[in-house]
Amino acid sequence: MKKTHWSMVLLAVLAVWLPAKTWAAPNPVNTPTITVHADKVKTRVSPTLYGLMTEEINFSYEGGLYGELLRNRSFVGQRGVAYAADEPIYWTPLGGADISLDGKTPLNEALNVSLKLDAKGASDSHPVGVSNPGFWGIAVTPDTTYTVSFYAKAEGRGGPITVALAKASGAVVASASLASVSGEWKKYELKLTTGALAVSKDNVFTLTTTTPGKLWLQQVSLFGPTYKDRPNGNRRDLMAMMSALKPTFLRFPGGNYLEGETFAQRFDWKKTLGPPETRPGHRSPWNYWSTDGLGLMEFLLWCEELKMEPVLGVFAGYALNGEHVSSPEELAPHIQDALDEIEYVTGDVTTKWGAQRAKDGHPAPFALRYVEIGNEDVFDRSGSYDKRFSAFYKAIKAKHPRLQLISTMSAESTPSQRPDLVDEHTYAWGEGQMYEHVNDYDHRPREAPKVFVGEWATHSGWPMPNLKAAVADAAFLTGLERNSDVVLLSAYAPLLANISHVGGSSLDNSMQWATNLIGYDALKAFGTPSYYVQKMFAEAKGDVVLESTGAAIPKWTIDNKTFPSLYWVVTRNEKTRHIQIKLVNRGTTPQPVNLVLSGLKSVASRGTLTVLTADDPEAVNTIDDPARVTPKTVGFSGLSRDFTLTVPAYSVSVLDFAAR
Repeated sequence: MKKTHWSMVLLAVLAVWLPAKTWAAPNPVNTPTITVHADKVKTRVSPTLYGLMTEEINFSYEGGLYGELLRNRSFVGQRGVAYAADEPIYWTPLGGADISLDGKTPLNEALNVSLKLDAKGASDSHPVGVSNPGFWGIAVTPDTTYTVSFYAKAEGRGGPITVALAKASGAVVASASLASVSGEWKKYELKLTTGALAVSKDNVFTLTTTTPGKLWLQQVSLFGPTYKDRPNGNRRDLMAMMSALKPTFLRFPGGNYLEGETFAQRFDWKKTLGPPETRPGHRSPWNYWSTDGLGLMEFLLWCEELKMEPVLGVFAGYALNGEHVSSPEELAPHIQDALDEIEYVTGDVTTKWGAQRAKDGHPAPFALRYVEIGNEDVFDRSGSYDKRFSAFYKAIKAKHPRLQLISTMSAESTPSQRPDLVDEHTYAWGEGQMYEHVNDYDHRPREAPKVFVGEWATHSGWPMPNLKAAVADAAFLTGLERNSDVVLLSAYAPLLANISHVGGSSLDNSMQWATNLIGYDALKAFGTPSYYVQKMFAEAKGDVVLESTGAAIPKWTIDNKTFPSLYWVVTRNEKTRHIQIKLVNRGTTPQPVNLVLSGLKSVASRGTLTVLTADDPEAVNTIDDPARVTPKTVGFSGLSRDFTLTVPAYSVSVLDFAAR
């Protein structure tokens, strides 16, 4: 016998924390019905279905995840494509100092310039030096220790040197000094410790001296506490937010960041190894400089720290400007480079590159299953990818037959070699376009190649996605989860965005791509509504997809196209015997849904309901209002084999309960 009384009780509870106008009493007329066939398993859920895609865009690494707080620490960074050869950008003279770039006094071959500081006029009452604003500010928190390190040499008497965190007004927040500087290059390290103070980001870093003379500086660095306190590590809050998504893999080093604008600007992994001060860095395709402090080893440690498996992208002989190679002779060094990289990740310490990994601090090999050959080679108008992919595939498989190799184009585009998986990117320019993709994989052939949806997102909202985008995202994910025998991996993109300086045509823009999962400035971070959709789906993934059918599903129309307004997928955790019903309502009004559970011996009377919604489909989360659109969870009673649940307008809901 159908029970509806519990939903009225639930409405009263939900009204406390959900906007009242999103709820209404169930309407029994034409109520859609979803029948769950709990005794019929459609497919297993891919254990790697939800992961992360990352690249250097929107200051994701520099000024984002990577813990370095100073901008252009090595004095070789470029603003855009042109700058004065002797201009140490992002460094400002203090106290009348003369500063310039000196190519005749390099620290080493990689960092082949230094900052020359002429401290003429310096005295005990008149410090002279330089300041750095960080990435749109430097976050300072109370009772926190910061690590300052730099290389320096002096002409004549060098020192004392004082380093400090200070307000833009000049008020010192924390400082430390060293008595002298050698006449030869030497590394110095100091600690800055704050006391009781207000949290702020309007701070700068300063390095000053009170002795006239000349100083040369290189690799001037400032780190606060990092995730798990790893040296050269990552920002704690961003790592914690990613960890909360329960990601199973990380695709790196990224999309366009892998191939670069030119061959010379690709992610040249061998140049990212070793101590950070030996890494030359390179220009990212998004028009700013990467120090490569977050190099190949750091990507692998990122995976290890969040218990993700790596999905390694290897450069495949094509750059964004169209530069490419395809003959066997031209491809050979790039194929060998990929084989070396795989050996660095997986090789025993007796191998050349496994030994280098051990030297870099990680003797144990990393586990590796997936390697992606290139990135978005559909943009290669030369048609060379078929030859390039085939050559890489054969060479890698010959040495590593168990690796699963991913093509960046369809299997039809690589007739010379069938890939193990194909990487498909689904960006929807408006919510309507995403609903067109919900059923993309329902009728896909079930045999190989399998699919990696390596980049996808619904673009709605500015500068970050709104609730409307998140609901469309959730609808798309029901299709991926329902077909996770074909779709083995998926990742929203981009992952990170620094929103400190958004908009305009300035080359100093902090965000180059709208619609991202996590936003932040120097001090704070927040998840977008789409972030919380990812979190809800990953937390309630289940082990198997149960068969389910729907009747009387309502419709809605956009751009003269009609779509269902209700989407769902049903999974079960085989160990706990919990069922998860994910419901997505694109409707503009609350929607009662009749849920019928068949093939069960018993259903728990109590469960949990998690709902993501807001009173405005255009609602977004921001730095100042990070929780406007966040999921809420309540317990409820009254479950049975036949009951009615009312979900709010523009909402994503997960109902979780035990059943046998």
